[in-house]
Amino acid sequence: MTQIGELPIGFESWEHVPHNPFFAPVADVSRFEEYMEQLRKSGDSCGAALRVNASNMPVGLGQPLYDRLDADIAYAMMGLNAVKAVEIGAGFDSVAQRGTTHGDSLSPEGFRSNNAGGIVGGISTGQDLEVRIGIKPTSSIITPRESIDMHGQSTEVITKGRHDPCVGIRAAPIAEALLALVVMDHALRHRAQNADVDSGLAPIPASAT
Repeated sequence: MTQIGELPIGFESWEHVPHNPFFAPVADVSRFEEYMEQLRKSGDSCGAALRVNASNMPVGLGQPLYDRLDADIAYAMMGLNAVKAVEIGAGFDSVAQRGTTHGDSLSPEGFRSNNAGGIVGGISTGQDLEVRIGIKPTSSIITPRESIDMHGQSTEVITKGRHDPCVGIRAAPIAEALLALVVMDHALRHRAQNADVDSGLAPIPASAT
């Protein structure tokens, strides 16, 4: 998780992710626990931003048009409940970048950057896949919301019972599984299409850093 509500979450180490309920890459999550408790007491909810990576990727998964790897990843992620945005690589930050910055230069030592998120032209480059998703706030909250009834008359909706102030927390392992499934699907298709054909090309390191 990279953000919960208005609170950004910095990156310390992937090792912290499985050891806290927020799947956050930080050691101390006390302020996020306090934030969630305040939300729960106020009867409100918040959204979240998640980052999912896939490392040690093979080169050549995907196709340039109808079965693009990035398109299938976006399709899978948008199928997850409450997801409202998907970014791959630099995502929306690409808007403010120049071509000289965004393009991932390639050297004999490997790629100089990964703004493309490990996918170029719909095909994997061998770099890490970098995917981010945006989760909307939980819609079922105890705070009264304006609506209309079956006759079109004004009314209020109050959702009672147990509800999560942030469903983005539960989405973290699901998003990870979805990315793994898409990659495996493309790996199997690639194997079926190409069998064990060896291109004869020397492998290029995914990163020069």
